[in-house]
Amino acid sequence: MTNKKIQSNAFFLKTILSGIITGFIIIYFHSSLSATENNRENAVVKAVRKISPTVVNISSEYEVLRRTNPFSSLGLDPFFDSFFYDFLNPGNNHREKRNSLGSGVIIDGHRGLILTNAHVIEKTGTIQVSLNDKHEFEAQIVGVDPDSDLALLKIDTQNQLPSVDMGDSSDIMIGETVIAIGNPFGFSHTVTTGVVSALNRDIKSDERIFRDFIQIDASINPGNSGGPLLNINGELIGINTAIYAKAQGIGFAIPINRAKRIVSDLIQYGKVVPAWVGLTVQDLNDHLIRYLNYDKSYGVIVTHVEPDSPAQRAGMKEQDIILSIGDHKLTQQEDYQSLMKGTSAGDPLNLLVWRQGRSYSLIIRTKHYPMERSLDLGYHRFGIKVTTISHKSPNYNLTHANSGVIILKVRSGSYLDKIGVKPGDVIHQVDGISILDVEDYKSAVVKTRMKSTVIILLQRMDQLYHISVKLS
Repeated sequence: MTNKKIQSNAFFLKTILSGIITGFIIIYFHSSLSATENNRENAVVKAVRKISPTVVNISSEYEVLRRTNPFSSLGLDPFFDSFFYDFLNPGNNHREKRNSLGSGVIIDGHRGLILTNAHVIEKTGTIQVSLNDKHEFEAQIVGVDPDSDLALLKIDTQNQLPSVDMGDSSDIMIGETVIAIGNPFGFSHTVTTGVVSALNRDIKSDERIFRDFIQIDASINPGNSGGPLLNINGELIGINTAIYAKAQGIGFAIPINRAKRIVSDLIQYGKVVPAWVGLTVQDLNDHLIRYLNYDKSYGVIVTHVEPDSPAQRAGMKEQDIILSIGDHKLTQQEDYQSLMKGTSAGDPLNLLVWRQGRSYSLIIRTKHYPMERSLDLGYHRFGIKVTTISHKSPNYNLTHANSGVIILKVRSGSYLDKIGVKPGDVIHQVDGISILDVEDYKSAVVKTRMKSTVIILLQRMDQLYHISVKLS
């Protein structure tokens, strides 16, 4: 074999070996790159990809009345501004349209049900829902519960919508990773992650106390409200809410287990039906503490137990002192009332009760309030008997009163009797609840049965009056 042939074969083999080695190198780097990409696709990425189609943007258009008060320089209470301006300068009122932005999550794609915060839609006119694919729908309100800050919306579409996977908020662990998705400041589908910082948080807004919230270290800003809080598996464990204006780097969410109970009521009744316990309580004072020889510094005392109520059946008695309900220690009547607002009919209540020097554990199995008792309850608390206005109603010089309930009797010595309310006066609202007939009045009595004071809109002749009423 000649030298030229040997050199040619060697070059050929060298070229083949070089190509093989280069191929192995390319395959190796390609495999490494694919492995790196797969490693980057962690649980958070997978959860967000799965849930994003269920997150919606909510916008609502509403009108606000703008006034300029010519009497503001007089230093009058702002409460009276509207009265002065409505009567003295009504022609200069004008309306402006405002938009509210928030988030929501589809919990039932078959029926088009969307869960969000109540404060997202509280001043709504038209509610627009934008899906992840940019399709827009006008939504209808199924029900709203301001006490829990939850609202349920419905959109009609012929297509099956995706639904979020429901989780369980009873086994949330402090420190576990959570994912929040929403539309803060209009930036759609913004994802933040954090950890659960605390559980069972009570936070106070300008108007009420919200209890048992999940606290996370991800900020929840306007626009995030109503969006989902997910665990690392992409399951819904809470509804994010931005109601604590002072929070920075802190977020709160409503536990999904509580939301499920509220959603069930909203679907069935269009509102949350308050639980019936059958107790009236009041704050402790020094006189009661000495009289009962009570040796603790907290609790609320039972002043009335309704006959044949869940509380009576559980063994509650007057002068019992309720120390705690569940994990919540009671220090004042407001604590009890706030907890009751967050309790749905059918929920069991675990009470720790002090009686005659000993502590007892009791379980009260709450129920729906029997509406057949409502008129008797109204007479007991308000001191009045009412009927629906009709052509058969007694004529007490009624003027422009074609709806509401007319007062037939005022109990002597009741608060309304003392401030001058008379038979023939007409009730149009109770604590902002419109009263068109006796059924509305009965519902308002039941809804406000745990309050110590309510505001009534009352008509006499052609005059309307807002009066504050102390209840028995």
